[in-house]
This record gives sequence, C-alpha cells and structure tokens, in this order.
Amino acid sequence: MIEPFIDGQIRSSEEGGRVISYGLSSYGYDLRVADEFKVFTNVFSAMVDPKEFDEKSFVDVKTDVCVVPPNSFALARSVEYFRIPREVLTICVGKSTYARCGIIVNVTPFEPEWEGHVTLEISNTTPLPAKIYANEGLAQVVFFEAKESCETSYADRAGKYMKQRGITVPRM
Repeated sequence: MIEPFIDGQIRSSEEGGRVISYGLSSYGYDLRVADEFKVFTNVFSAMVDPKEFDEKSFVDVKTDVCVVPPNSFALARSVEYFRIPREVLTICVGKSTYARCGIIVNVTPFEPEWEGHVTLEISNTTPLPAKIYANEGLAQVVFFEAKESCETSYADRAGKYMKQRGITVPRM
C-alpha cells in the first residue's frame, strides 16, 4: 500500500541529527516530502486559475531545504507512492511541528482505489520566510477502514489524479 514503507517512527538521521519524524505511527503513517518543489511567485504577473492553470505562476526548485516566501505557497510531492485499497479512505493532515510554525498542509483525502505520489499543498501563513525539509516528515495520513467496499471508487470514476507521479498541478 505504501512504497517505500518505513515500519516505525524515524526521529533522527543516520548521522545522528534530528529530523521531523516520519514512518509508521500509532494509527497512521507520517509521509515525507520529496526534494522537488514548485514555489509560487508573481515574477511573471500570472494569475492563479484552477480552470486554466498557468505554469508561469511558480518556480521549480530541487533542494534539501525549500524556503517558502512569507504569505506564500508551494507544491511538493511525497517520497512515498500510495495504493489505497477499495475499503479504505484516508485523510492527510499536516504535522503539528510545522503547524506550530504557521506552515499549513492542506487537508486532503485519498479516496478508495486512488494511487500515486501525493501532491502536497504547503502554505506559509507567516510574515517570515519558512523552511521545509526534504526527505523528512511533513504530513500524517490517517486510515479509515469501512465495513464494506465503496460502491464507486476513484479508479471506477477514472479520477484525473490517478497514478500521478511527481508534482501534479491542477487539471480540469
């Protein structure tokens, strides 16, 4: 269901340094953010429109530490690739370590039979630049198992974000 899967909480690096925890938790899984980011910018005076998304509205960055400008936003992706079973629904919420710094990860469901890398929406609500650490925990996925399989899954509907790889911008 999760690749790569970390069977337990990781709280320090192999070198012994502190990391924002990731891996299996009590009732969920703390996913990691990859080192690929799309940071929103107004350099080209683009408008954000979910129906006609202009890729000039962000700058692509590959880095171990992404700085999200004040009152700005970035897209990223999970390190992990998820395959959600038909009888499971998940909710992905931001980790409290980031939330306590004013960094908000959008609450997102992973529907039954959805699969892919998670595109993560990261908001910096503060008037200060904010650091996001690649390959460390960013959000927790909480799993809910139903007594019966759903009538129509994400795969049945041929959802537009099915099997996404990398950071996926809005689609219509």
